[in-house]
Amino acid sequence: MSREKKQSFMGGVTVMAISTVFVKICGALYKIPLNNILGDEGVTHFMSAYNIYAFLLTLSTAGLPLALSKLISEADATGRRTQLRRCFNTAMGLFAVLGVAGSAAMLLFTAPLAQAVHNSLAYWPIKALGVSVVCVSVMCAYRGFAQGRQNMVPTAVSQFIEAFFKLVIGLPLAWYLIYTGQPLEIGAAGAIVGVSAGTVLAMLYMIVNYRKNRRPILWGTDVPQGYGAIVRRLLGLGIPITIGQAGMSLLNLLDQTIILGQLQNVLGLAERDAAALYGQYTFSNTLFNLPAAFLPAVAVSLIPAVSVAVARQDHREVNRVVSTSFRLIAMLAIPAGVGLSVLAGPILRLLYPARQETAQAATYHLQLLGAASIFVCLMLLTNSIMQAHGKVRLPIYTMLIGGGVKVVINYLLVGNPDINIKGAPIGTLVCYALIALINLVIVHGLLEKKPNYLLIFLKPAIASAAMGAAAWASHGLLGRFLSGGYMKESLCTLLSVGIAVVVYLILVIALRLITREDLKMVPHGEKLARLLHIR
Repeated sequence: MSREKKQSFMGGVTVMAISTVFVKICGALYKIPLNNILGDEGVTHFMSAYNIYAFLLTLSTAGLPLALSKLISEADATGRRTQLRRCFNTAMGLFAVLGVAGSAAMLLFTAPLAQAVHNSLAYWPIKALGVSVVCVSVMCAYRGFAQGRQNMVPTAVSQFIEAFFKLVIGLPLAWYLIYTGQPLEIGAAGAIVGVSAGTVLAMLYMIVNYRKNRRPILWGTDVPQGYGAIVRRLLGLGIPITIGQAGMSLLNLLDQTIILGQLQNVLGLAERDAAALYGQYTFSNTLFNLPAAFLPAVAVSLIPAVSVAVARQDHREVNRVVSTSFRLIAMLAIPAGVGLSVLAGPILRLLYPARQETAQAATYHLQLLGAASIFVCLMLLTNSIMQAHGKVRLPIYTMLIGGGVKVVINYLLVGNPDINIKGAPIGTLVCYALIALINLVIVHGLLEKKPNYLLIFLKPAIASAAMGAAAWASHGLLGRFLSGGYMKESLCTLLSVGIAVVVYLILVIALRLITREDLKMVPHGEKLARLLHIR
């Protein structure tokens, strides 16, 4: 580590983005076959456990690694090695305590947690995830240390380890259990064993990596802050960030609890019937979460980079990093959301050949959630910008506003017999659109150089609209020749997606959505700019 060069902001984003691509490939190879294996009801048992796990994990790890990375980056920028070491050791103790508490909650109070989300059949899936909380908590301390030094490689490798072993252990185990006639909830628990195995192995990698490279950088002559002062700073920064980032996990948990509760208590459905109906919504959620999955690659690089620039009062650097982030997200999130909405049905039928009825029922959900995914990406990016400026409480307030609206909409619409489960994506769309709008207004007021949102979003929106039209038209035209049978319809969908991607890439260059300055911050970007004639 002493020999490594710190990565630039875009270098860190590139490392994390590449890792995220591999992780998402592994995730798709895991989740899509798993949905085909478990079906709508089994997926609900899986997600019941996973939503609880995600919420407890967020409480114990979401904000503290980012807070630690901020403290580490500040100490590293000023050459305070002893302060750097004490920050890490203090954070490790705090993370371990919180992780043990989260694991204990899942292992000791499994039945009450299952009852709380109106799904008693999720008992074994919840139990199977219990050990993961403490493992991820410890691992996140090491990740926060590396990210604070603007080294994203260890985090990227550990994420890949998690995803890979989740795939190679969890998926075969789930298939075997269902194949041998075990109940769906046991199959879901088998899939989750892979998640736990991946977190254990990724934690071990981070420990070995840290111990191998720590010696040259952790010894100095400076006088560090006291442990109590560091804990107060970690909690002061981490708790608001945690609450803000816990919003999505909490909203997912509330979603499940309210929806299953209304379906059972108001509409009178049996537990398994309600789980099957909620599973249709969950099938679309897998794709809805995909665009936002790339946001951590930006956030973990953006927060340390902006924090250092703010500490140095380098407003030009702050504006450069933030502007690049906005352009990057606009170029990725808008077309992804449009594509999911326009080709919702064909994509779902392509991915779930063993569950065609569920895929058809989930089409309505994904049409709305595709649009919602754009606002989720904007929300996460603006949250990171506010947090990097020290405004860590503002994302909490905006999340509470949007979350409150979502709870009310879900409660009213899902409980309506004429709407039932179709009310869930409506609440999601309204929630995230409202949060993103409020956040954009706040960020506009924070920055010295005010971002021109019209210039940032107009061209990507035009390009995405043209791409969506090309996808819709090409699918309709190709469907006349490629219809009848799964293989022909799948080929039609893949060709339509390919045509849409080509149209969008042409428009990116034609409309100059990316600048030469942006590409300079990417490895070999100058050569790419010359090749594409980008000025």
